[in-house]
Amino acid sequence: MQAIASNAVSRAAPAQQPGGTVDAEGREFLTFRLGAEEYGIDILKVQEIRGWETPTAIANTPAFIKGVINLRGIIVPIVDLRLKFKGEATYDSLTVVIILSVARRVLGIVVDAVSDVITLSPQQMRPAPEFGGSIDTRFITGLGTAGDRMLILADIEQLMTSKDMQLVEQAA
Repeated sequence: MQAIASNAVSRAAPAQQPGGTVDAEGREFLTFRLGAEEYGIDILKVQEIRGWETPTAIANTPAFIKGVINLRGIIVPIVDLRLKFKGEATYDSLTVVIILSVARRVLGIVVDAVSDVITLSPQQMRPAPEFGGSIDTRFITGLGTAGDRMLILADIEQLMTSKDMQLVEQAA
């Protein structure tokens, strides 16, 4: 299937200040939907955006790992974040696969829809709320606001390399 948008990372990276803070220009996020929630991930992790194509299933993988696709000679595992977080998913013409480059690997995530690329200034970003031990927020870096939109800002690299994703070997 032909790519919907290729090289989504052609934008310039924001200037980093010492200590990892971002300058007043802000940071760019690719926004997407999982059900009713809207998420944002660092645009620099995005390689391309593709329409849904059924991947080749791999035996003995969790249900949220849909299989693999061949992307110009690279075998790419496809993870359905809707199944991972919501437990249900339908596949239609709006279903999108975001191809990511994380931890020196190429991975794909299935989402309901891609919204847009948005730049958030530091004033539009807030730290992740603390819910106590019962809710896992380790992959949420914060919340972003843009007009009346509330975005859940996710650390996609930490999420995709976590032990429960079973996609990369854990360092000893």
